[in-house]
Amino acid sequence: MFILDQHSSIACQYLAEIRDVETQKDPLRFRQNLRRLGQLLAYEISKTLHFESREIETPLTKSSAKFLKDDVVVISILRAALPFSQGFQDLFDRAEFGFIGAARLPHAANEPVEIGLNYLATPNLNEKTVIVVDPMLATGKSIVKSIESLFENGKPKSLHIATTIAAPEGVSYVKENLNTAYNLWSCALDEKLNEKYYIVPGLGDAGDLAFGQKL
Repeated sequence: MFILDQHSSIACQYLAEIRDVETQKDPLRFRQNLRRLGQLLAYEISKTLHFESREIETPLTKSSAKFLKDDVVVISILRAALPFSQGFQDLFDRAEFGFIGAARLPHAANEPVEIGLNYLATPNLNEKTVIVVDPMLATGKSIVKSIESLFENGKPKSLHIATTIAAPEGVSYVKENLNTAYNLWSCALDEKLNEKYYIVPGLGDAGDLAFGQKL
């Protein structure tokens, strides 16, 4: 598992701002910081992908340059992932894109969390490099269920899970229940889940902070 904030960088400031209750009062800045974190994490993922050399011509001479060889598909889990995934779209600007509607079903405190899927739209995923983007890896159930649904549209060559903040419980659940090879990337790994299955210290509800409180 790769954790971005284990090394000091500007990402640490962006993480602090999306957590801070005062900065959270500015939804535009919240979305922009999620986008920036997406860009930084996408850059780290790009270091592990496959590149090929091609000849280009500059105004002065011909030269060899490296180009991304992998066919990338970025999958966003609606709605909270949209600002974060925009950062991936900025860097992988020739990628294809897909969307999954996944949400927790209503439940009482301390009752098991169940996930409902209500939307799936992706290109063919056969032999593609798939990056599934979700800002919060809490219980891990939505990621696992979402990825299982993706296999209806083909078998990827490789799978990456990218999240802004992860909880240890979610990381363990994915490891125990996702029956395919994957790489997990997160900007931060937090302490735990609380009794309502929110990440602590976390940041609250990413979707509500980015887009307004849903009914």
